[in-house]
Parts: sequence; C-alpha cells; structure tokens
Amino acid sequence: MKRLTRYLGVGAAATVIDISLFALFASALRYNYLLVGCATFLVATAANYALSVRYVFESGVRFERHHEILLVFAVSTIGLALNQLVLYSGVEYGHLHPIVSKLMATGIVFGWNYLARSHFVFRIP
Repeated sequence: MKRLTRYLGVGAAATVIDISLFALFASALRYNYLLVGCATFLVATAANYALSVRYVFESGVRFERHHEILLVFAVSTIGLALNQLVLYSGVEYGHLHPIVSKLMATGIVFGWNYLARSHFVFRIP
C-alpha cells in the first residue's frame, strides 16, 4: 500500500507536467492535439521514470539498468498507444474537449503503467 501511495504522488507530478504542457500547446497554442499528446506523454513518462526509481521502485535489482530501461520503454510504448487511442476516440467519437479526453487517457495509462512496471519491470518484495 505504501508503494502505491508513493506511485500516486509520482503519477500526480507526471500528470501535472503532462496536462499542463498539453493545455498550453494543444488548447492555448492550438497545435494538433495528437502530436501534442504524444510529445507530452513522452516528457511525462521520462519524469515518471526518474521519480519512480527514486521514490517508488528499486532500480537495477531485477534486471540490469539498460535492460530495465528497455522494459520501461516497452511498457510506455503500450501506454502511449492507449493514450493516443483514448485521446482520439474521446475527441473524434465522443466529441469531448481534448483536455477531458487527455485526463481520461491519463487515468487509464496510469493504471497500466503501475501494473506493468510492478509486475514485469521492477521486483516487488
């Protein structure tokens, strides 16, 4: 439970980065929401990884660091696909505001990232 609580804090920080940059570039500056969604997801994922290995998971225990990073990128690639699918579906089919769709996508991907990282990437004692 403690790990999940710390991951929620890390996720909140990454979400602030993701949504703030998304709002600036997609809403305020009117860049293409899918391109912005991809870019901000990558920035937030890098922040999430850096914070996660510092505060949530123990890095380099289960796999060597380079292998661990490759696994995080694999998990994040699936997360990015989910992010883009939910973002696109919400805007194009649900007729939702891009920020609402982005929030939905972020919630879904948060769950995926935690489960995948805790079961496939990092060792959970």
